[in-house]
Amino acid sequence: MSSPTGPASGLPVRMPRPRQPGRHRRPEPVAAPEGAPALVLAVPGVPSTTMRGLAEEVVSIARSELPGLDARIGYLDGEEDATVTSFPEFPSLHSVLAHAAAERTARVERARAAGAEVADPEGPVAVVVPLLAGPDAALMRRLRQAVMDSRAAAELTDVLGPHPLLAEALHVRLSEAGLARADRARLFTVATAADGIVLATVGGEEAVQAAGITGMLLAARLAVPVMAAALDEEGAIAATAEQLRGSGSTQLALAPYLIGPELDSALLEAAAKEAGLSVAEPIGPYPAIGKLALAKYTTTLGITPQQPSGAPAH
Repeated sequence: MSSPTGPASGLPVRMPRPRQPGRHRRPEPVAAPEGAPALVLAVPGVPSTTMRGLAEEVVSIARSELPGLDARIGYLDGEEDATVTSFPEFPSLHSVLAHAAAERTARVERARAAGAEVADPEGPVAVVVPLLAGPDAALMRRLRQAVMDSRAAAELTDVLGPHPLLAEALHVRLSEAGLARADRARLFTVATAADGIVLATVGGEEAVQAAGITGMLLAARLAVPVMAAALDEEGAIAATAEQLRGSGSTQLALAPYLIGPELDSALLEAAAKEAGLSVAEPIGPYPAIGKLALAKYTTTLGITPQQPSGAPAH
């Protein structure tokens, strides 16, 4: 057991690695600037412990990529009441932003009360990153309204996709379900691997078009046709599956181009059953999600120039 002051006697102690000299040494990790705005992950859907666990894993990945990051979670349909001393289990996005703004104001007032000359803060108090793989006009309208209602100086970023890392995540979920090869070099095959993929998304035609871009990247990885369809449009999944069958695919799979909170699992199951498709898991808290959320944050603030691994070169 460990003690309050450190590990128990006899247990190994993790020591920092010495820096490698010369041109091949690893670069020092970039840390969040002091006083940087909070990254607020905006989570759609009805709050639940499962959803909270997913969101917490995403922000944990973001924090590990940028030490010192102030990362918080706000639920689009969360609880509104929040004070400095009391905060609900599932705080609304509105509450989280208002709380962050109140904290910044309090810091400035304390500094001035201590005699420091502190200018009024400039820039956003938070950067809001939607936990969405693709565009959803209705959800984005609600997110913008929540940001406005908070009266906090916050910036709302675009959704996480399309992006090559999302194609990678979809590939992994398909391979975990035995519906795709686990590698890109075809070193071995899976007997149940699909020869056609339907990407299920929500959010209308704009979402389908955006999913189609990631679908092309997934098709290049798997060397099978991939088509996107709207899960929230009646009959769209079945019609897309028939289109793939008409082009020669016989063993089809349904891959949710969804992170999880925005997914109606009953709708997914019904669509898969109607179309006769095997189903992979949603993207979930895949490490790329945390990296993409952080990339939206850092790009908005200009903190770091680098894109997450897998980003297309410009």
